[in-house]
Amino acid sequence: MKQTFALVLLCLVICSCGSKKRAVAERPAEEQKVKNRTVAGGNESQENVTKPAPSRSYANATEAYVDTYKDIAIREMELYRIPASITLAQGILESGSGRGRLSKEANNHFGIKCHDWTGKKIYHDDDRSQECFRKYKDAKYSFRDHSLFLSERKRYAFLFDLDPYDYRAWAKGLRAAGYATDRKYPQKLISLIERYELYKYDREAYGYEPKSTVDVSKGEMKHTVIKGDTLYSISKKYNTTVESLRQMNGLEDNIISIGQILVIQL
Repeated sequence: MKQTFALVLLCLVICSCGSKKRAVAERPAEEQKVKNRTVAGGNESQENVTKPAPSRSYANATEAYVDTYKDIAIREMELYRIPASITLAQGILESGSGRGRLSKEANNHFGIKCHDWTGKKIYHDDDRSQECFRKYKDAKYSFRDHSLFLSERKRYAFLFDLDPYDYRAWAKGLRAAGYATDRKYPQKLISLIERYELYKYDREAYGYEPKSTVDVSKGEMKHTVIKGDTLYSISKKYNTTVESLRQMNGLEDNIISIGQILVIQL
């Protein structure tokens, strides 16, 4: 009888241990299922989401915006030849430095409307009430769509014949092609580019840093405008006149831009 009781007790102990082992072994699998459901539901960060700029101190929202998206703009310039400075300036202007509703809720940084868009949409008051705008999963897709929007439409084709470093010509060309109805659109872009020195990212895209250079070729000199240059100071440097510089470079006034290349007759 004692032997029988001891045998039953031993069986109970063995069964109990097995049950605990199964419970311990099954728990990680169940936790993994929950984790998988969380990822599928989009509650965890995805690798393809544009990361915000590293935590640091910025003078304003525009500086933070530039720091966040400059690398994307440079990449787009490498692929599509659209000046990174223009892309960034348009993004700043159109999105309110990333604070506008379209950029915050739809990752749409350039105000591109639906047109033949088949993806997700958002409705927002613009020229008319509740117009249809494109909605993107990630801001980087908005930058790519901006590149495609310009490069695939015939009315913007002439822009790609311009010097990719001539952001002033690009700014004026966008207005002429009908990208914006605001008459001051070019001036606004140029002001942003020069205030935040966005032109330096154009040079970075092609591995060239802006600097003053003089090249002798076919009886001409080429001077790259740097900060502080004026037509007067350049004319004195090369023993020429302001009027000669204007004629040689087809300038309508005395305004020049950092990074602009001027031809000087020997």
